[in-house]
Amino acid sequence: MTDYQCAMCEVRSPVETLTWCCPQCRGPWDLDFAAGPVPRNSLSGRTNSLWRYEEALPLAAADASRGPQAVSLGEGRTPLVPLTETVTAKLDFLMPTLSFKDRGAVMLAELARHLKPRRVIADSSGNAGTSIAAYCARAGLDCTVYVPATTSQKKVEQISAHGARLDIVPGGREEAALAARAAADEDGVFYASHVYNPYFLHGTKTYVYEIWEDLGGRLPETLVVPAGNGTLLLGASLAIEELHSHGLIAERPALIAVQASAVAPLAFAFRAGADDILAPAATTPTLAEGIAIPNPPRARQILTAVRATGGTILTVTEDQIRAAQLDLAGRGLFVEPTGVACWAAIGAHGLDDRTTVVPLCGAGAKTGLALRE
Repeated sequence: MTDYQCAMCEVRSPVETLTWCCPQCRGPWDLDFAAGPVPRNSLSGRTNSLWRYEEALPLAAADASRGPQAVSLGEGRTPLVPLTETVTAKLDFLMPTLSFKDRGAVMLAELARHLKPRRVIADSSGNAGTSIAAYCARAGLDCTVYVPATTSQKKVEQISAHGARLDIVPGGREEAALAARAAADEDGVFYASHVYNPYFLHGTKTYVYEIWEDLGGRLPETLVVPAGNGTLLLGASLAIEELHSHGLIAERPALIAVQASAVAPLAFAFRAGADDILAPAATTPTLAEGIAIPNPPRARQILTAVRATGGTILTVTEDQIRAAQLDLAGRGLFVEPTGVACWAAIGAHGLDDRTTVVPLCGAGAKTGLALRE
């Protein structure tokens, strides 16, 4: 196995130690891993899940030490559906647990299966916790998920149904994260963090590999992605750099991140030209609960990734989110409010002048309809 490494401090740690963050700065880990080129013309006969891109993944799909097949629920390979002449939606809400978080959760569960911890813990506003719970169930791993008291009841029920223990934390998303991080310091605990553990990002990058495969070895001019903790955006950035470095794409698409205007520390920092967020955002209520992150630990990386592609960070209002959800539902696609943020940005900011792909990240059944006030 490879090592974790801290981009800020250059500290390294073997993955097997279960150290969940840099011991010096308490920042998130990166991974010392070099992806190989994925042979697009050889993919047709491979497994119909994200494990088909095995050359690009830090865990192999087949390994004698873990059995003939990695943990899987058939995640990935979600369809592309045109919304306009230039804008296409990728239906990532058609995942096993109804959100894109399955892309990263399967990697963390497979890693935990290899490491054999005493227990697995995670924190989430709902979707990541659901994914971790489901994949831990698939892998036969003991799991506890910390969620804020404001989490959608439907997501709480789904986490419980997968057999995970729930720890409902008073307060918001940040309080749940702090509680999980305290538990993560215990011996024998694997922190399946979709924020701190880089294996999650190497799972979410398959979102872009699938677009590249399905568009015949190319990418659109723009990729619009939601940004709270930035796990999809940073995975997309990894894939773009890997594909470009191997000569599999000629041009890098622009990465455009979208935040809810109610909680938008990344957008504020981007507009100010800052390298990091200037201050944690106020925890203002928003329909887009999945991206309402006041103080994202990977903020520096997110801002760097967006700027490196000539992209930008935009915001959408609550009314724009409501309107976008109803608009998509009228097109036959019922998506949760967080998952429609990118489609809201297309209309609000006129992003339909170039070929673009937007993710529809979570199913509407998870939260219901965002009714007008």
